Amino acid sequence: MNRVYLALGVILLIGTVLDLLWTTLWVEGGAGPLTSRLMVWTWRSLRRIGAHNSRLLSLSGPLIFVLTLAVWIVLLWSGWTLIFAGAENILIDTLNRGPVSWTDRIYFVGYTVFTLGIGDFAPRTGIWQLITILATGSGLLFVTLGVTYTLSVLDAVTQKRAFAINVSGFGTQSEEIVRTAWNSEEFEGLDLPLNTFVTLLSTLTENHNAYPVLHYFHSAQGKQSPAVEIAALDEALTLIRFGVPEPHRPNEIVIRNARNSIENYLETLHEAFVEPADDSPPAPDLGTLREAGIPTVLDEEFEASLEDLDKRRRILLGFVKSDVRQWPTQGID
Repeated sequence: MNRVYLALGVILLIGTVLDLLWTTLWVEGGAGPLTSRLMVWTWRSLRRIGAHNSRLLSLSGPLIFVLTLAVWIVLLWSGWTLIFAGAENILIDTLNRGPVSWTDRIYFVGYTVFTLGIGDFAPRTGIWQLITILATGSGLLFVTLGVTYTLSVLDAVTQKRAFAINVSGFGTQSEEIVRTAWNSEEFEGLDLPLNTFVTLLSTLTENHNAYPVLHYFHSAQGKQSPAVEIAALDEALTLIRFGVPEPHRPNEIVIRNARNSIENYLETLHEAFVEPADDSPPAPDLGTLREAGIPTVLDEEFEASLEDLDKRRRILLGFVKSDVRQWPTQGID
């Protein structure tokens, strides 16, 4: 018995299964250690190759996803191959073609793990028959979890882009969103869309917790980027909450609920992906609101409020930069 092959095979197998279960089943655990590193390395490599090429970066999500599945397959296959190579004469060539080679072991593990059941080779009786059953079970586990995980991630990507498109319908800049909601006398009809945004954003937050790969699905179109639209929406809420006098504000509960939802989303990203930017983003322009006839507070009062929100706004800017975007007041690509 070759204990080195056996030990390496067991280590590879345990590590792969743990990473697979961690990534696909542990909702609050994020991605497994191996998958997390693979995602970061792939994203950084693509950013070096095409830092400002949105179409190239739009391949990052699918590429990371395919690489993750491929690595799981290769490690699972390699682990079982090393285990079956850990002991001599455990495989029987049913066609009597001679000694069992490494190619034969790889072939046997392949059709066993993927449940093809070809039968050119068979394990000897005893413990190796049970181990073969375990290999088949691990293959079924991978296929089942892989398919389920794929469908869930694709659904989450669709929801992510749907949220961004819904927000962009109100405007792509904070001042534009506020002006759209103003009807010359008051903020009319803002409660319903904000409640809708809160529901969508809550779902998006949970999706990011469950499927960290979602962060790397980059959209070639800025209007489909939640990073840009969330920044614009949060700045619009900041304008309404701190830039407009209290008698003219919409429902305070709705505004607070929307801001809390964005804060929860940012906390989720800040824990794993996003670092605050070194500098604060450009301040929203109260003058644009005044031109639209919207009552505003004094500039000094608004600037003091922005100072209290500095960390939140720097995290927002870090989020926008992590998606290789421009701050919404500078336009979107």
